[in-house]
Amino acid sequence: MSVLETRGHQLFPVFDAAQMESAKRFASGAARDFAPGEIVFDVGERNVPVWLVLKGSIDIVRRDALNPDVPITTLQAGQFSGEVSQLAGGKTLACGRAGAGGCMTLPFDSAHVRALLIGSADIGEIMMRAFILRRVGLIEAGGAGSVLIGTPGTPDLVRLEGFLRRNGYPYTVLDSASDTDARAMIERLGVAPEDLPLMLCPDGTVLKRPSDIEAGICVGITPELDPKIIYDVAIVGAGPAGLATAVYAGSEGLSAIVLDQRAFGGQAGASARIENYLGFPTGISGMGLAGRAFNQALKFGVQIAIPLEAARLDCSSAKKEGDPLRIELTDGRVVKARTIVVASGARYHKPDVKELSKFEGAGVSYWATPVEAKLCEAAEVTLVGGGNSAGQAVVFLAPKVKQLHLVVRRDGLEATMSRYLIDRIKALPNVELHTNTELVGLEGDESTGLTGAVFRDKLTGETHACSSKHLFLFCGADPNANWLDGCVSLDGKGFIVTGAKCPDGKCINQRAALPLETSQPGVFAIGDVRAGSIKRVAAAVGEGATVVAQIHSVLAEDQAPA
Repeated sequence: MSVLETRGHQLFPVFDAAQMESAKRFASGAARDFAPGEIVFDVGERNVPVWLVLKGSIDIVRRDALNPDVPITTLQAGQFSGEVSQLAGGKTLACGRAGAGGCMTLPFDSAHVRALLIGSADIGEIMMRAFILRRVGLIEAGGAGSVLIGTPGTPDLVRLEGFLRRNGYPYTVLDSASDTDARAMIERLGVAPEDLPLMLCPDGTVLKRPSDIEAGICVGITPELDPKIIYDVAIVGAGPAGLATAVYAGSEGLSAIVLDQRAFGGQAGASARIENYLGFPTGISGMGLAGRAFNQALKFGVQIAIPLEAARLDCSSAKKEGDPLRIELTDGRVVKARTIVVASGARYHKPDVKELSKFEGAGVSYWATPVEAKLCEAAEVTLVGGGNSAGQAVVFLAPKVKQLHLVVRRDGLEATMSRYLIDRIKALPNVELHTNTELVGLEGDESTGLTGAVFRDKLTGETHACSSKHLFLFCGADPNANWLDGCVSLDGKGFIVTGAKCPDGKCINQRAALPLETSQPGVFAIGDVRAGSIKRVAAAVGEGATVVAQIHSVLAEDQAPA
């Protein structure tokens, strides 16, 4: 059953008289009348306020670029419009029209909505739950958001599906070869095969083979950055560590921005089920955990900019007579902040295998999400890696595939994987463990994609080929620290050194480094990118919370009289 059927009263709650009066105190403007049938807000508009209905009604409908309006609900007096997008001034995913008798409504812009959520605990709980459930409902129902047209399984279409899914945006995929509407759109626009996939944005814009950045702008994920703003803290990386910093910084009144080149959640966001995180005895998906943290950060006014990539840290600007730190982005823009938290995490190590990049997205994957699972359904697959992320991926994929080969370089899993995952993998009838084995080659071409892989037994040196067309790589970790360009001290493996582990324990001029501070004043490192960190979600969240206290210390130091 859908969210609308099971939790309709929570999706579209009705304020009582006392709640109405309390909410009115937070309005951002005067009440406004709309004539019958008049558009209150439309799909794809930015900075649309949440409207509280005082009299009359608003008809809410969803649509995409190919389909006409589909009714969702009719809001009556005491009900409010909006969903998660309204917390940050993003683009709307639905349309609202005044009902047959018109309506009188009260506006709440994003800042005033957040003030209401925090200022009134009971109303805040009702509204926040409704916003989240409405987004879930749009994803479940389909027919809202963007339409992707292309050939299922092709690298660019898989990339776009993953980007939208991991950022929690609804979308629909149409097969360019078999779907009538898709073929008609391609013919009408005169689109060449090399221009696929197409992306039809909620506002009707059509993009040909868009990049993630273009897709982010299309659906309204990517915000407009004001170059004049100097944030208290800029956080690079929206994984568990970065999101924890964002939530605690925002809740304590610091102005914060989070940058991530792909999606919120990091590697943890791709985990099908995390069962050893405190407080979730039945487990929670990485996407579910990250989504909650993401919405919390928005609630506290944190600006989250996805997909924007940090190109380099400008060391020359660091703490020179109060000058802000500067992060240069790959698109040429600059983000300024008084402190920086590096939470850029680690990426899975890429084996030194010839032409590996040619098969990325065409058989080789570094994630195991529902998008990849659908592609390899009932097939024979191979997964390389022995850590917890690899174990979670095995448990997620095994019920969906015919056979899964788990390949590890060590002589077992005990040294690198949690016991509960080892036991669960042993109980899976279609998983075969290959120990002391490493990947040495790939087979296939650009037209067919991956057709097989070659492995070598480390003990005997013998090689053998596997005909699997789907290869998942979850091996090792390389720190995402290249963009720091020599601005901070690194250990021998490229991880960022912090606190007492800096040379002589005094990396900062005139004072000792704070525990999570790097060799660059005001620059901190947390999570997987930090040398010596515990590679667990709970540890990353703990460091994200801890670093905020140290940020306050640095900010207070800047404000102290000479």
